[in-house]
Amino acid sequence: MIADISRSRLPSRIAAAAALLLAVHLGGCAGMGDGPLSGAFVDPSIYDLSDCSQLEAERNRLARRTAELQGLIDKAQTGTAGSVVGEVAYRNDYISARAQAKLAEEQWQKNRCIASAPPPAPPSAMPANRSSRR
Repeated sequence: MIADISRSRLPSRIAAAAALLLAVHLGGCAGMGDGPLSGAFVDPSIYDLSDCSQLEAERNRLARRTAELQGLIDKAQTGTAGSVVGEVAYRNDYISARAQAKLAEEQWQKNRCIASAPPPAPPSAMPANRSSRR
């Protein structure tokens, strides 16, 4: 009888240990974001021949992509086993986008680029029926 009880608990203990090991392993990857290993995800000379207008467009694209991936990671963490899903599905893309953004920013600074002014807002339509001034 005692042997049956200990055998039935063994698979659950193995599963718990495996889940803990996976969480620790993935937790180590989570802090890798801007560390020295993130450079392994991108070519360090990718932006060397880019001019300021190309770099500005790339910086904007990477900022949008990073924000999108961070939103997906945050959304995944709200569900059951979401942190694991977020890490497996999105973390590598997130680290890659952050590493590319860092390289683009470094080249931006090296080229001494200046951000272009945002496009002017369209003029608002004047109301057709204006009240007279008093």
